[in-house]
Parts: sequence; structure tokens; C-alpha cells
Amino acid sequence: QVQLVESGGGLVQPGGSLRLSCAASGRIFIINSMGWYRQAPGKQRELVAAFTRGGRTNYADSVKGRFIISRDNAKNTVLLQMNSLKPEDTAVYYCNVEAITGDYWGQGTQVTVAS
Repeated sequence: QVQLVESGGGLVQPGGSLRLSCAASGRIFIINSMGWYRQAPGKQRELVAAFTRGGRTNYADSVKGRFIISRDNAKNTVLLQMNSLKPEDTAVYYCNVEAITGDYWGQGTQVTVAS
């Protein structure tokens, strides 16, 4: 059974930083992509940042220069460092792994940016 466990969300003031962590466990084979999505109230879920199978990183235009995705392959962990946070970054953030064995999602972690 595959599990993705997220941590690190919370309330932060505009301009602040947060770091999200996602730990993957279970049998996952041939990962095509691993990264983060978010969904704000009343909006569709959108890609924030992800690693692709070819080793590239994709970022949403709205977070380029502010967010950094990184990973620890030995620990099957992917991190999202979020800097210079804005109120429009408020959303539930989901960890995602797309693999040949399936498409997996974490339970989501709330990030709220407010003064």
C-alpha cells in the first residue's frame, strides 16, 4: 500500500516562509513525476512544482523564483521550500506521485498566508 504523508503547513504572514515535506512509502515503481499541487477554495487543483522522470523541474509561473522543490531519493521524500509567501498562495497543498503503478495523492496540508 502506497502512502504519502505531508507535513509543514500552517499559518504564516505575507512575506514569510514555510517548508512542506512529503514522505512516500510503499511499493512505487517507475516514477514519472513527483511533486506538489494546490487547490484554493473555489478553484481547480493546479501544479505548483514537480520533478519529472527526465530529471527536469516544472514550476507554476506564479511561484517561480519564490518556491524551490527538492528531494531526498534515499528517504523517498520531496520538499517544497516556499519563500516570500503571498495571500494568493493560500490553499491546500497536496503531494503527488505519478508512477507506472498508479497516481497517488497525500491527504493535503493547509497553507494560509494572512496578516
